[in-house]
Amino acid sequence: MPPSLLFLLLFLLSSSVALPPPRTSFLLNSAERPLVLFRSPDLLNSTTLLLSDDGSTLFVGARDAVFSLDVSRSDVISLKRKVAWRPSQSEITECQNKGKDAEVDCPNFVSVLSQVNSSHLYVCGSFAFNPHDAFIDAESFSLVGLVDAKAKLRCPFSPLQRNSALTVDGELFTASTTDFRGERAQISRHFSRGGQDVSQDTSIPLLQEPAFVGSAAVDRKLFFFFTEVGKEFSFVDELRIARVAQVCKDDVGGQRTLQNKWTSFAKAPLLCQVPKQLPFNVLQHVFTLPPPEGASSSETLFYGVFTSQWSSGAESAVCVFTLQDVQAVFNGSYRTFDTQTHLWSSLLGKHSHLGQCGLDSATDSELSQVKKSFLTSGSVKSAGAPLVSSDQRYSRVAAMRTKALNGKQYTILFLLTESGFLHKVALLAGGPRVIEEIQVFTQPQIVKSIVLSSSKGVLYVGTSEGVTGVPVSRCSVHSSCSQCVLARDPQCGWSRTGSVCTAPDANHPHMAQDLEDGNVKEQCQGETEAIRDTEVFAPVHEAVILPCVKPSQASSLTWTSSRFTNLPQIHFLRSADGALSFIATADTFGKYRCEAREAGVSEVVASFIVSPVSSPRAFSPVQKNEEDQVTKNEEDQVTKNEEDQVTKNEEDEPFEDIFSEVAFTVNPEEPHTPWKDEHVSDSEDEPPEVFFSPASREDLLSRSDDEEAAPGPALLVVSLLLALCVGLMILGGLLLLWRRGARIKSSRLLSPEEGRAQQCSHGESCLAGPDGGRAERGAPPRVP
Repeated sequence: MPPSLLFLLLFLLSSSVALPPPRTSFLLNSAERPLVLFRSPDLLNSTTLLLSDDGSTLFVGARDAVFSLDVSRSDVISLKRKVAWRPSQSEITECQNKGKDAEVDCPNFVSVLSQVNSSHLYVCGSFAFNPHDAFIDAESFSLVGLVDAKAKLRCPFSPLQRNSALTVDGELFTASTTDFRGERAQISRHFSRGGQDVSQDTSIPLLQEPAFVGSAAVDRKLFFFFTEVGKEFSFVDELRIARVAQVCKDDVGGQRTLQNKWTSFAKAPLLCQVPKQLPFNVLQHVFTLPPPEGASSSETLFYGVFTSQWSSGAESAVCVFTLQDVQAVFNGSYRTFDTQTHLWSSLLGKHSHLGQCGLDSATDSELSQVKKSFLTSGSVKSAGAPLVSSDQRYSRVAAMRTKALNGKQYTILFLLTESGFLHKVALLAGGPRVIEEIQVFTQPQIVKSIVLSSSKGVLYVGTSEGVTGVPVSRCSVHSSCSQCVLARDPQCGWSRTGSVCTAPDANHPHMAQDLEDGNVKEQCQGETEAIRDTEVFAPVHEAVILPCVKPSQASSLTWTSSRFTNLPQIHFLRSADGALSFIATADTFGKYRCEAREAGVSEVVASFIVSPVSSPRAFSPVQKNEEDQVTKNEEDQVTKNEEDQVTKNEEDEPFEDIFSEVAFTVNPEEPHTPWKDEHVSDSEDEPPEVFFSPASREDLLSRSDDEEAAPGPALLVVSLLLALCVGLMILGGLLLLWRRGARIKSSRLLSPEEGRAQQCSHGESCLAGPDGGRAERGAPPRVP
């Protein structure tokens, strides 16, 4: 039984399938998962993409221009031709006079881009809220205008309204709104061969505010997918319903009734629902996956991305519908519309002419019934339970089939989130697996178009900045056999002869791949390669950071050491990114290994040997013959001139700038070599005052001589002492002034006797007269 059928069977046996988190994640511009980018100042708002039949040219409909890009190589996107197509200033002014914004509404946004034949392309754009269309000559890539003025029936006025279009055998089929307000919608055929163009009957509203998201042509029928208001239900709030509509390719209308109108038009609800929960009723995008080669067209699958009008968070679901189920519903019973009461009721009995092709000769009574009975009673149910994501809001989907090493076909989905990540999902027999997520843009935006080139293996995404090409696989990111097998990517296998993860080759006898079980023990016997030890030399008492990156988000990391059975948390710190941090001491030097464990498989992903560096010692700034002249007593008492000379030599020292206050971080790709610092004290008991920069001695010697040297420790100490002395001097002066001021103030308050006593107490020669007055110094005593 094919894996795709096993997966559908699994769907039927379960109510819903929750998408697991991505195994690996790559940010924008990641070196491991590079993207192919095309940017141009003229390329803004890539609204529609079209891939040529041979897959070598990508046509881009953008704002005010159409581009032809060369994508013949999967790793390069280059410009071939460009044609400008913008409204005149008077047309923009007229658009503004209608109440529209000059930047948002009034440029020309190309919304239809289709190849009508081998020599011409058809384009249609909003053109300042007044749709225009044209042909583009493929040879000269120049515009050829149209004169039928029917562009308003082929693309919408507003660039914000969604539409769909496709070309079959030179005939253009469009689904779009056709008026300025965007209220009237039409599904039409243009450039009809041998007959008149056909559109919908307007006597009865066949569509209710539809938002078209996709279309497909299978055999003689065309299918259009959209979301509209469900008028068959009576609710207080408007209920949105996802639909699929069909028309026959060769429908020419009736002879009297429904002339030049669709006689084959019918529509049916699409049901994407988890049991006992509200349905995902808003259809965002649809991708048509053709049947496998040699299979019947009834095996065509339609993958749809759905959201819910009742959900306020990031939630979405993916449902798949088979063409066989769609056809069964259109061949079933219908509802009929009462033009008097505007209510729907079930149509009793079976009416074989409803929803069928070839009614050009039908009777008027049959066509009158066709006009009123175009809604099916039944719904097209998902072929199994939805794939539900509770934390991602998907906006676009693409799908492809690929053959694995076991010869089976597997389906791979590419789901684009509104936040800018592309999820690659493999539909395995055991359930879906999100292999990886790749960031394709940073600014949240609504992507209008994605195109998958299965032959080139590239998914092209049109963004507001340009076009991004995402390779569908990059097996080289898996560096070991275990990681390659654990990825369980149908597009990757491990080559035992080349020791590399690469695209599987059924003709290669020495390939390892196990998609269902991921059995590493069986697939990778003898393929385990010992990882090389990275030597790390760390100064004592310095912080050491050993990095370790998880090979996948499903793995867990464990650190082991040759010195400890279990790393004590008091000495070792594990960071969120997996790195191990500790202080280099005699007890922490040794070997450290980082092991990743996933699905019961352990693998060493990093190994370090941390060794001590010899105690750093400054190069002596004094020559040896000068040192011999210094005696032991002179070392105990250094003169000021000698200190100044030492300080000057230290400032001239070329290795002074090796100090930097950063942690000693290990880069496993660049092993560190020991080096000797020139400015650290002899004592090993004292903790270092600064951290060492993890640079080699050669890097230090290569620095320019004119680079400003950092101040040395001696200069710092001298500066601090000088500042302290100045401060003490200032403080002493202030204290002296304060005491002098206090004495003057107190002397002014004393009596003559207290003043004389105070003066005498200070050691002055004082003689008191008989009246208690003070005798002058040196005056003869007075006799009574």
